Amino acid sequence: MTGGLSPGMRQYQAAKQQYPDALLLFRMGDFYETFGADAEIVARELDIVLTSRSSDSAGKKIPLAGVPYHAADGYIARLVRRGYKVAVGEQVEDPKKAKGLVRREVVRVITPGTVIESELLGSAEARTLVAVALDRRTDQIGVASLDVSTGAFSVLVTRSGSDCSGLRTELARIGPTEVIVPASADPDLIAAAREICPVVTPYPDESFAPGTANELLKHHFQTATLEGFGCAGLPLAIGAAGAALAYALEMHHAPLTHITTLSTRTAEERMVLDEITLRNLELVSTIRGEAKDGTLLSVLDRTGTSMGARLLKSCLVSPLLNREQIEERLDAVSFFVDHPMVRSEVRSLLHRSADIERIAGRIAYGSATPRDLVTLNRSLTVLPMISSLLSDPEVTVPAEVATAVAGIEDPGSITDLIERALVDDPPANTRNGGMIRDGYDETLDHFRSLSGSGKDWILDLQQKERERTGIRTLKIAYNRVFGYYIEVTKANAALVPAEYDRKQTTTNGERYTTPALREQEQQIAEAEEHLLERETMLFAALLTSLAGSVPMLQQNAASVAWLDLYSALAEVAVQDGFTRPVIIDEPKVLIRGGRHPVVEQHVEGGFIPNDTSMDGAEEQILIITGANMAGKSTYMRSLAILCIMAQMGSFVPADHATIGLVDRVFTRVGAFDDLARGQSTFMVEMVELANILNHVTPQSLVILDEIGRGTSTVDGYSIARAVLEFLHGKGKSGPRTLFATHFHELVDVEATLKRVRNYHLAVQETGTDVIFTRQLIPGATDKSYGIHVATLAGVPRKVTDRATAILAEVMGREYSTTPKKARYTQMLLISPESEAVEHPAVKALRGINPDDLTPLQALQALYALKEHLRGGGV
Repeated sequence: MTGGLSPGMRQYQAAKQQYPDALLLFRMGDFYETFGADAEIVARELDIVLTSRSSDSAGKKIPLAGVPYHAADGYIARLVRRGYKVAVGEQVEDPKKAKGLVRREVVRVITPGTVIESELLGSAEARTLVAVALDRRTDQIGVASLDVSTGAFSVLVTRSGSDCSGLRTELARIGPTEVIVPASADPDLIAAAREICPVVTPYPDESFAPGTANELLKHHFQTATLEGFGCAGLPLAIGAAGAALAYALEMHHAPLTHITTLSTRTAEERMVLDEITLRNLELVSTIRGEAKDGTLLSVLDRTGTSMGARLLKSCLVSPLLNREQIEERLDAVSFFVDHPMVRSEVRSLLHRSADIERIAGRIAYGSATPRDLVTLNRSLTVLPMISSLLSDPEVTVPAEVATAVAGIEDPGSITDLIERALVDDPPANTRNGGMIRDGYDETLDHFRSLSGSGKDWILDLQQKERERTGIRTLKIAYNRVFGYYIEVTKANAALVPAEYDRKQTTTNGERYTTPALREQEQQIAEAEEHLLERETMLFAALLTSLAGSVPMLQQNAASVAWLDLYSALAEVAVQDGFTRPVIIDEPKVLIRGGRHPVVEQHVEGGFIPNDTSMDGAEEQILIITGANMAGKSTYMRSLAILCIMAQMGSFVPADHATIGLVDRVFTRVGAFDDLARGQSTFMVEMVELANILNHVTPQSLVILDEIGRGTSTVDGYSIARAVLEFLHGKGKSGPRTLFATHFHELVDVEATLKRVRNYHLAVQETGTDVIFTRQLIPGATDKSYGIHVATLAGVPRKVTDRATAILAEVMGREYSTTPKKARYTQMLLISPESEAVEHPAVKALRGINPDDLTPLQALQALYALKEHLRGGGV
């Protein structure tokens, strides 16, 4: 009911009914006010005072909470970061000129996925809105991704999967801040989306309808067809893209002209990294969910611009599958590696570039600030220097670098306009003027002259009154509440002329005015009002003029981003000792001296590199055994990371790397309960394993760590062996698999499956102590050194001593009956103090001088060493 409400509250209620799911901030004078339930939420979330205003029609006090309008951006940003929608109800007419109630309208709805204002974005990371259209009959989903702050807009059609695993994979790759789904969407789809993004918004089904979406997209892009965007025959893509655009337009109440194109991607053009792999490999966030620090992204991100940082993250989670495209990126990185001076100069210039892409978006939207434009101007001035540096006829640049340079268009007309229009150090906003340069507009200069002469008149009056009254401390001041006034201290009250009119009493004295001062004050106020109106109008016109250059600015921003990416990857390659990988089509991997790029930065004493040799013909599956804490998981993760880095176009941490293209990386490492889904540790393990086995191809890379450990030994061993046999039989050459296990019985599989090989992480035993060497060597081991690890972890000595005794008892009982056949072939690393019998192969190797051998003799020596290994012993 609104019968007993004031006109202002009735106006508020009408606006609230239009946006019931948003917190409505309603401009009333110098504050944005919230009422009722909204006020209670705002007071709690912002930790501000909750009060109340006059009663409603039922006689009940209405909760009230407000924030100053000039500081509202900071408060809105906090609400949006916590997942709230905020509708901004603004005064759309001048209160001074309004007749009766000031007209107010909702001019903007700010949601986590539609933020464009610089004050609300907070960081350079992409703020992405995702729309999902689903067809259960075909098990297909259309996923549209829109970054309103930059205008980046793309769509993909892929399989969903009965458990929505395809949706989760795509959302995990994008990392959206908001997802919109059809209002009639299945609860399973909504739940899957919420696992990745907590802000999931139902949106009318009609917006996802291909026909409606098609018309909206054509109207927005001013085209007769969508064929040029590659999605004309993809109704799910059109539905998702149309819904995303419709939602953004509705929230912004503006045309969003900086969204100028839509790219259609295919699932086959990039390596698939699902949410589990992204988490386990800690590519962009840690397993604990912490952003960036301790991730591969933190190691690779040496970018100098926000555009480059966003592009790097996008490339990292979407490695390429086309070898030619990968090689082109590697050529670009190699160029900057091989030209250190050019790299240094380009990076120095890039660090002077602000976020051109986002400023262009704000120009198109009309929300760019004076400081945005001055910052843009400074950034644009470096572009010709970058272009000139990379256009030297004596330096041959690779295709990708040349393409990026060709995309840089001379921004001279823009920089000239901004320099003529704006002062060098403008205010943060246009609220109080002061941003337009003298000489830019004659009318503005005239108003400034009037305002300035009026203020000079005030200063002159102050001096005259001091001389006339004899009050040396008399001063004429101004504030927004009382305007201009003459201030006299109490000590000089007796000297105040009779014609002074008292205006206000203060603690230290009195404030007065005079007819002449009032008249001059009115003239100054009128001049400054005209001045502010003119300056605001000129700035708006400047934005309108610049809006036509937004496509050019976006093109320049894209070129800057690619050059930033290539030079940054080159910088990390040089500083961290990375090497260019060799990319081949065959399902092989040959790594010499491979390292984990993140772990190596935190290891005291240096990281121990390892070799890996895998091919589909002989070494498709490597069974990795070894002690707990020996480094099995780090080794396996490092191989997966090297493949991802190589296919994104980066150099890799290795002495040499030949990598056959990988279509998908699967990882199953660690163990945890998923209580939210009601799944035990073992169930989570089996669900992840099922996903791998149902989607793996011969071109995939599979990382499996301790399959079957969550159940009984017999069941676990049976599952682990069956998985090995399944992967071995998947194809004649793949998938390439690293299989770490403590089921030492599995090492016998090497004798029955021809493409399985045993390896282990060796240890060095010195009496009762164990040293983890982190070195991968051929052969298997049946020792886990679990008690030693327990000691290192701080388990009480009484427990570990008893465990040692029990182990000795069990081992003695096991070997006192029927002797067991040795299942391992490792070369034990024994401390120098221990007596050791030199292996015949080692003895033979010591007698060989490579410099004295012909190629044929070297080959014969190699065969002889192999015979020693087969027949020799320790």
